[in-house]
Amino acid sequence: MFNVLWLQSGGCGGCSMSLLNAESPDVMTCFKSTDINLLWHPSLSEASSDEFIALLADILNGNIHLHALCLEGSVMTGPNGTGLFHVLGGTRKPMMSWLSELAEKADYTLAIGSCAAFGGITAAGNNPSDACGLQYDNAILGGLLGAQWRSIKGFPVINVAGCPTHPDWVTNVLMQLALDDLQLSELDELNRPRAYTNQLVHHGCSRNEYYEYKASAEVLGDIGCMMEHKGCLGTQARADCNIRPWNGSGSCLKGGYPCINCTAPEFEQPRLNFTETPKIAGIPVGLPTDMPKAWFVALASLSKAATPKRIRQNATAKHIISPPGKPKDMK
Repeated sequence: MFNVLWLQSGGCGGCSMSLLNAESPDVMTCFKSTDINLLWHPSLSEASSDEFIALLADILNGNIHLHALCLEGSVMTGPNGTGLFHVLGGTRKPMMSWLSELAEKADYTLAIGSCAAFGGITAAGNNPSDACGLQYDNAILGGLLGAQWRSIKGFPVINVAGCPTHPDWVTNVLMQLALDDLQLSELDELNRPRAYTNQLVHHGCSRNEYYEYKASAEVLGDIGCMMEHKGCLGTQARADCNIRPWNGSGSCLKGGYPCINCTAPEFEQPRLNFTETPKIAGIPVGLPTDMPKAWFVALASLSKAATPKRIRQNATAKHIISPPGKPKDMK
């Protein structure tokens, strides 16, 4: 049996809501298939507060072995490092203290969502609650546990980042851990699982034909590429959202909204509005990953010059107004 404890701190609970949308199989069937035992979850468990506190005591006393500690939401360390902005109900003890102690008992510790990983939305602006991630404070190593911290199994905090996370990202990594099938090499430079960060959101995007010709949307609702004018970061964001969509078909881009790179630290504080592309001399500041600026400018100019009329017309429309025609050499 692989015991999992799921706690929540400074966040909205959106990752739990996303987790419940797991399908083929659903989350409980998924856990059952690999003997994952959900010891407690604030929204899914029926245990009383006294039973929950007794469970925590049993874990700390060594009576129950904790295989995986999952935190959803950022760690609230304010005011002045006391953690008193979030005291675990019925204990008079800050959640940050519980997390520090429980992490020492767990084989693995997972940050579920970008808030738990990097601080996320809760840490935005002037961060009045002194929120941070478990092992990162925005993009800087540290956070609650410290840069050098490692779990019993020798792992750093596994950052299952996203806002929210895709349910498969969570279930897949827990199943890998339960089967002792996750290696350190399978985490990227921010300790996120490579199973989803070895891809770009751009991969599989239904708007790729418009991107290739730099046929751009001008307002939300247009079906053209949203990189040039509407702030889309899909060519930089590390995630497989368009390859492994939500509920079998959904993603931000398919829903008509630009990618905001929510799996990365500091996504919550863009230079401009989420739907506005920062530019210098008319050139987007956030160019596609690994592409030199000069190449992009040259390719963009050639692409725009070669844009078929059909694509140019459709890019600024709300639906296809000019379908593909038959090739000219066909009779």
